[in-house]
Amino acid sequence: MTKIISISEAELLEMEQRKRAQLINSIGGYKSGILIGSVDREGQENLAIFNSIFHLGANPPLFGLIFRPDSAPRHTLSNIEETGFFTVNQIHSKIIEQAHHTAARYDKSVSEFKAAGLTPEYKSSFFAPFVLESLVKFSAQLAEVHRLSINNTIMVIGKILEIHLPENTLLEDGMIDLVAADTVAVSGLDRYMKAKEIVRLPYAKPNPQYH
Repeated sequence: MTKIISISEAELLEMEQRKRAQLINSIGGYKSGILIGSVDREGQENLAIFNSIFHLGANPPLFGLIFRPDSAPRHTLSNIEETGFFTVNQIHSKIIEQAHHTAARYDKSVSEFKAAGLTPEYKSSFFAPFVLESLVKFSAQLAEVHRLSINNTIMVIGKILEIHLPENTLLEDGMIDLVAADTVAVSGLDRYMKAKEIVRLPYAKPNPQYH
């Protein structure tokens, strides 16, 4: 039988910083790995990997994104606040290494698209660049920015404007088939894996025997 260990709050606070970050980042389970494409008003493009995107609502179509404290320059955040527009691009198995490389710290004058070997793509005259190699992607408009006093992180709320995806990945009921899209999941800060569907269940309703 596998031994169960317990880690107290005090032990967490005493843990080496990088190890603690990996632990807390992965304790919530698998996350979405995405690339945020942005550009400033002078045309300097930026691309950065995130695993902090979350659903907020479908009407209007909203999502949230968490940025770390702005003690260091955050080119993606500054571009979003400056222009109000950005793109969200899913990562698939064939671009994992390029996507991961966008986490490296480059000077603002360097495009992570070029540094990572990915291609900027402009669609429907939208201001910010998509990732050409990404299969499932959407454009977004900045809706709100909240600076959280509890740990100085920044929550950006975006509104989905236009979605682009392969026809075979969109199911009749509106669900996106992430397996068909080859979308990868992220665990912690540097572990990537592919999803496998186990089962899809019907809409849950109260069981009559418990009424």
